[in-house]
Order: sequence, then structure tokens, then C-alpha cells
Amino acid sequence: MIIFNKPQIMFGPLQKNISLPLRKRYVTNTIVFSLLVFQADSQVLTLKDAVSTAIENYGTIKAKSDYVKASQVLVKESSDQHLPEFSLGLQNVYGTANGVFGPAYPGKVLGASSSGPFFLEQNWNSAFGALYLANVNWDVFTFGKVRESVKVAKAQVMRETQNLEQEKFQHEIRVAGAYLNLLAAQRLRISQQKNLDRANEIRSVVVARTKNGLIAGVDSSLANAEVSNAKIALTNALDVEKEQASRLAQLMGVPNREFNLDTLFLNRLPASLFDSTAQASEHPVLKYFQSRIDVSRQQEISFDRLKFPVVSLFGVIQSRGTGFGESYSALNPKDYNHDYWSGIKPARSNYVVGVGIFWNLVNPIKVAHQVAAQQFTSQGLKNEYEVVSQQLQSQQILADEKIKHALSNYQEAPVQIKAASDAYLQKTVMYTNGLANIVDITQALYTLNRAETDREIANNNVWQALLYKAAASGDFTLFVNEFQ
Repeated sequence: MIIFNKPQIMFGPLQKNISLPLRKRYVTNTIVFSLLVFQADSQVLTLKDAVSTAIENYGTIKAKSDYVKASQVLVKESSDQHLPEFSLGLQNVYGTANGVFGPAYPGKVLGASSSGPFFLEQNWNSAFGALYLANVNWDVFTFGKVRESVKVAKAQVMRETQNLEQEKFQHEIRVAGAYLNLLAAQRLRISQQKNLDRANEIRSVVVARTKNGLIAGVDSSLANAEVSNAKIALTNALDVEKEQASRLAQLMGVPNREFNLDTLFLNRLPASLFDSTAQASEHPVLKYFQSRIDVSRQQEISFDRLKFPVVSLFGVIQSRGTGFGESYSALNPKDYNHDYWSGIKPARSNYVVGVGIFWNLVNPIKVAHQVAAQQFTSQGLKNEYEVVSQQLQSQQILADEKIKHALSNYQEAPVQIKAASDAYLQKTVMYTNGLANIVDITQALYTLNRAETDREIANNNVWQALLYKAAASGDFTLFVNEFQ
């Protein structure tokens, strides 16, 4: 399934209790904020720096990089299957050498390979013995078993590589979304701070007029309530900002800290909002799902090769030593010794070379079931691919709609700001001259704060919409190239 989601700004509690400043205070705050925005120092964290740091530090990406390396080593291991087996053996033993007539079958049982003459009764004559063995076994023709095994291993490398790439892509989307969310939280916190400043100014005016007996004392109580409400809204904004900063720090793999983000790009519209996107099949997530299908289909072929025989060359050379003499028998049972060195010295040697074909005739029946099961697995993976493909197509259509709606709100936000600012200035002047009541000015305060919040969200959501389009199309450069 696709695990990336559209990054959204969820600041519902902050969209209330918003007010308009006195013009002098508003201009002062704007100048201070602009100076903070345009400071060019090394502490500013750009979006590209955040993404590159996250790709380098994030644990999941490191883990999947190691999985790729592990799969690459397994390709070499699969390729080495064509090499012959070469075994060396050496045994030094001490025991008896009694012989007996009778059948035996070495099927899944262990037994001592002692050999010797036949006696009328059991004896416990013991001596040292030794076995020296060299064995070569080479499957020279496997009917494609090794070749298909290597292909499966290479397909697994591709799968792990695509898994790494889609994880990088999705993490880039997550980090960019977290960056935009934190930037929005910081802007909204600034809006709430300005709202608190305006509420304090209104309270100062109200208190002064109340002391002079120009207005009723209840106005100061309402003004105090507005200040308290603005403080709560600012605290909530700070809480959201801390949460978003923590989220960004986690995704970047760095300690939680204050982030000074780049804000210059918010003053313009993205140039690539309506650029064409890459083909759907090139989406990193779809390529990963396709690689899973490729591995499964390659395993079908590899399993099918198991029904064929194996042609092997083999050779054995063997030497044995024993402490029993050549005349040791029922007639001469004392021809043995307990000397270690005479027992382990090679006395007889043999060799065997040959070629053989080995074929379990029941394998085709067993393999048929394995192949059938793997075919069902391939079909299931294909169905998952289709589901993801449909989701991405739907998200691409939705992305275009979100861009249209975000642009509409972006264009409407200045109109709301202008109207709310004018209304607040008007109500402030009227209240100062006794032509409006406290309810009028607090309503104007709320309207202006709401307009400022809507503007910040509208500006941010245009970039969020572009990010959503990049996520749906599988082309992160569509978004990140805006920050060059």
C-alpha cells in the first residue's frame, strides 16, 4: 500500500479569536518579521538541506541500504553454486573390529563402520585406526538450476534496490510535508503573537477611557477577556509549533531543537504547478511493486527447474591405517597391538572416479505444487500492483483539483486581509471617538485574526498542493527544483 499521505495543516483551534492591529503596531511587527525572514546566516535550514540530512540519517533508509548490500552478496553466493565440492577428511579412532553376517540398510540411522574377521564369539580386542579421505563432487550439468538461482538472486537485488528507492522517495515527501507544516505553525504563531499585541493595545485604550469615565467598566472586563483568549491561542500555537518541530527532527534523525526555516519561497507561487508529470509506471512505489512480481515470476522458473536431474562428476581417494595385523583372524586373534603410531600409519589406499546422473522421479510431482503456489503468489502481487496503480491515478486527478482550490484561496486571501484590516482600523477609530462599542471592536479583532490565519494557511497550502502532486506522480524533483 502507499504509505505517503497529503501533508495537511491541522490548526482548527487556532482559527478563532483573531483580531486586527493598530496600524502603527502592525507596520512595526511586519518590519521586524521581515528582518528575521531575510537574515542570511548559517542557521537557516533550507528545505533541500532538511531532505538531504534526513536521507543520510534516517534509520529505516540505512537499514534498507544494508538489505541491498546483503542481497548483492547473495548473488555471489548463488553464482558460486557451480563450483565443485571438495572435501578433506581425517579420522583417528580406537575400537574393536568384529565382523558379522547379516543385512543392514543405512537409512536415517547411525552405525559404526567397523570391519574385521568373523569369530565364534564376541571379543573386545581393540587397536588404533585411521582414515584419510579426499572427495570431489561436481554437478557439471543441472539443467539450468544454478542459472535460474542466480537470476532469482539478481531479481531480489532489484527488489531491495527499488524498496530502498521508494523508501527514500516517500521519506522525502514526509520530510517536505513536515517542513511545510512547521513553517505554517511558525507563521501562525507569529499571527497569534500579533493578535495578542493588538488585544493588549485595545485593553490599554479601554482602561484609559474607563478611568476617565468615558465608558462603562464592563468594557475593561471584556478587553481583559480578549487578552486572556489571545494568550491561550498563542499558547496553543506554540504547542503546535513544538509538535511540528519534534516531528521534523525525528524525520531528519537529529536531536529536537529550534529550527530557523527558509520563508522566502512563500512570497511567490511555484512555477511548476501545472507542469506535466512522469509516466505512472515510473513511480518509485509502482516500480517496487513491479520488482516483487518479477522476483515471484523468476522463482516460478527456478522451482520448475527442480524437476530435472543432475549430472555429476565425482572422485574419491582414501587411505586407511589399522593396528590389526594382516593375519588377524579366529586362528590368530593376537595379531594386533595398541601402538598409536602403527595404528594411524596408512596401510591401504583406494580411489574411485566416475560420472553419475541423479534424479528423484517423485520431484516433478512435488515441484508442480511449488510452481502452482508461486503462480498464485505472482497473481496476488499483480493484484496489489493494480490497486496501488489505481490509487495513484486517483491521487493525480485529486492533486490537480487541490492545486486549483489552493490557488483560488491564495488569490482570495489578500481580499479578506484588506477588508478585515480596513474594518479593524475603522472600528478602532470609531471606538476611540465613542462611535462604536467594545463588541464591534472585538468582532473586528476576531475577523482580522481569522483573515491573517487564512492567509498563512492559503499561502502554505499552495506548496502543500504541489507537494501532493509530486507525491502522486512519483517525481519529487517537480517540487524540490523550486528551491534551487
